[in-house]
Amino acid sequence: MCGTNIRNDLNLTPATDTGCKCCSPDPTAVVSAPAVTVEAARTRYALEGLTCRHCVETLEAAVSAVPEVDSAIVELVAGGISTLSGIGGASRESVRAAVESAGYSLTRS
Repeated sequence: MCGTNIRNDLNLTPATDTGCKCCSPDPTAVVSAPAVTVEAARTRYALEGLTCRHCVETLEAAVSAVPEVDSAIVELVAGGISTLSGIGGASRESVRAAVESAGYSLTRS
C-alpha cells in the first residue's frame, strides 16, 4: 500500500512457517507438569467485587500467600460472581481473611 514490504521491513516470521516464534513451544523441549498429590484438596469459592485482570492478580497473590494454600486460580466474571479455586488444606476462614485483606469478599452462598 505505502510502498513498503512490511513483512520483510519488520523482520516478521515468513508466512510459510507454521506458528508464531514467540508463542509456539520448542518442539524439542521437554515439558513436565508440576506434581499434584492425591491428598491435596481442591476447594472452590464464589467471589464478589472483581472487575479486571489486576483484581485477579491481586487476589491470587493474597490467597497464595496463605501458608496452607498450594495454588490459587481465579476465573473472572467481571461485574458478576467470579470463582476462586484453591488447592491445599487452608480453612475457609483463612481464605476468607486473605480475600478480605485484598479488598474483596466471598459470596454468602
